Amino acid sequence: MSSTTAWRDRRVLVTGATGIVGSWVVKSLLERGATVVALCVDLDPQGELVRSGDIHKVKQVYGSLEDYAAVERAVGVWEVDTVIHLGAQALVGVAARAPVATFEANIRGTYHLLDACRVHASMIKAVVVASSDKAYGSSPDLPYTEQTPLRARHPYDVSKACTDLLAQTYHDTYGLPVLIARCGNIYGGGDLNWTRIVPGTIRSLLRGERPIIRSDGTFVRDYLYVKDAASAYLCLAEAAATGKLRGEAVNFGGNARRTVLDVVGELQRMTGRNDLEPDIQNTAKAEIREQWLSFDKATRLLGWTPLHTMDQGLRETLDWYRHWFADWERA
Repeated sequence: MSSTTAWRDRRVLVTGATGIVGSWVVKSLLERGATVVALCVDLDPQGELVRSGDIHKVKQVYGSLEDYAAVERAVGVWEVDTVIHLGAQALVGVAARAPVATFEANIRGTYHLLDACRVHASMIKAVVVASSDKAYGSSPDLPYTEQTPLRARHPYDVSKACTDLLAQTYHDTYGLPVLIARCGNIYGGGDLNWTRIVPGTIRSLLRGERPIIRSDGTFVRDYLYVKDAASAYLCLAEAAATGKLRGEAVNFGGNARRTVLDVVGELQRMTGRNDLEPDIQNTAKAEIREQWLSFDKATRLLGWTPLHTMDQGLRETLDWYRHWFADWERA
């Protein structure tokens, strides 16, 4: 698991710092004494990075991953030694509607970031790149292990498989100290993409509305609480920096395999809104039906395991959104 002393005086660039995972990674780094540089495209005043006040504790660089000059400036001018690359267009539905924009952000953005690290390789101790379980594509053999071939077919999935392969390229060809995280479905406080099942369902239930299910409700995912995801990224960065592990991909799952209907049902019970029957629209396209991960490698080599059950994670998530809605109703 992540050390509390390994980060003191480290200079860490976090791309995607305004997103759900990025905001919790930033929080964890600040708690450990790191200097954080955040590459930001836009700031959402409702997002956790701003809401928590952490935005005022980080160095801010404004620019997109598609802009190489901005990326190189974030790495070089701020003299970072560690990079945690979370920035991406992260919505499967948006990727299906806008594949070119997704490829630009996720593929071009990744090789821009990796090449900036190559240019400044003398400073770089660790680069952690966010791939995804989606990179594996659809497989009859579950759970996914790190040996499962990458068989991505749909736009978002392909963009993450390319991200994965680019990271391996920059390790194998240029010797960058790269590690790759393949995480399950991450949920938790701070996710304001309401089309995702956890935040969308919570918003509907708290408003007294029927939760919307875009699929038929039987799709299976492995759910990983955002605090456990943040600890996974820090563990990888520490392993890369010490040379314990480099040039490899590592799976991280929450040990929480659920159907969409299961997740909605758990949230209904927690909110006492079993009376609100889900609106099953069955319109989801370009999505994999069943996915879950083995994270045995993470446990064996890094000592990492998720610290939250899904019940604990959902209760903390629900509490975050209750406070969030209360804050914005008062504003």
